[in-house]
Amino acid sequence: MRVVRAKEFGGPEVLELTEAPDPVPASGEVVVDVAAAEVLLLDVQLRKGWGQDYFTLNPPYVPGAGVAGVVSGVGAGVDTTWIGSRVAAPLSVAGEYAGGGYAEKAVVDVDHLVPVPDNVELVESVTALSDGVMGVSRIERARIGPGDVVLITAAAGGIAVWLIPEAVRAGARVIAAAGGEAKLRAAADLGAHVTVDYTRPDWVDQVRVALAGETLAVVFDGSGGAVGEAAMRFTGAGTRYFAYGSAGGEFADIEGEARRRGVELFGFDEDFELRDQRRWRRTAFTWLSEGRITPLIGQVVPLSQAAQAHTAIEARKVVGKTVLVPDAAPPRPR
Repeated sequence: MRVVRAKEFGGPEVLELTEAPDPVPASGEVVVDVAAAEVLLLDVQLRKGWGQDYFTLNPPYVPGAGVAGVVSGVGAGVDTTWIGSRVAAPLSVAGEYAGGGYAEKAVVDVDHLVPVPDNVELVESVTALSDGVMGVSRIERARIGPGDVVLITAAAGGIAVWLIPEAVRAGARVIAAAGGEAKLRAAADLGAHVTVDYTRPDWVDQVRVALAGETLAVVFDGSGGAVGEAAMRFTGAGTRYFAYGSAGGEFADIEGEARRRGVELFGFDEDFELRDQRRWRRTAFTWLSEGRITPLIGQVVPLSQAAQAHTAIEARKVVGKTVLVPDAAPPRPR
């Protein structure tokens, strides 16, 4: 089979297309013929050598956190009726990064498999893995109510696709912060009431005007860095602040300020029980199947062009999710 390996830490050019033996499933595992592999900003950051304090990676390695496709083989102890099933699955649990998704075939723990509903395309289904689980979990723990004001940063990213409509559905007024007109339009299309461009020097003033003296009930921070730290200015006692991303390069340095303000902080030492991850994932697939969430796919790229996909993400040119598909892929199963 063909795989994409990061041969060393560095720029997109370190991603190389190569061949590897077809995987053999061990007991409790299946082999999935990959029709779609999700690409995360985390993949890009890890490829550059970021995050060694959180994840242990030794190049060469195959990136990729989640896949969708068709089961083509099973290991000992696995029901053979899985063969031929359309499935999606993460390749590791939250807080870990095993890699293996940038490949034509992937080995998956059978307990991680989720059947993909017939009305959901495989390319769309990968949005319910990392992004969907994070989105569903954030919404569940945010306890958003009617009249709350919610700020969402990185508001055109894969997780925001889940957060904005659900916050609006809960009755909140949503302020979406993102970089550039295309991303602001995407956030508005998702239902955001106010959009602000955080590449502009006056973006904090725009948030202040939009708040009109109110305090944020919830912050969903996918940006981190200076943007996440600036968002803390509009919080108060009881604000729920979710720090789950570092699109700005680093996580926001907010723990001390959160304690001072009485902010309830999520994301640094948060508990993600495996049973909860599975429940959130099932919910994410239900929402996709019901049409409650509409995936925003920014680019669908052949596996052999994974480096170009990373380049576009680093250049901040992608609105929504990036998905890798097999080269010269046949029509996707429905």
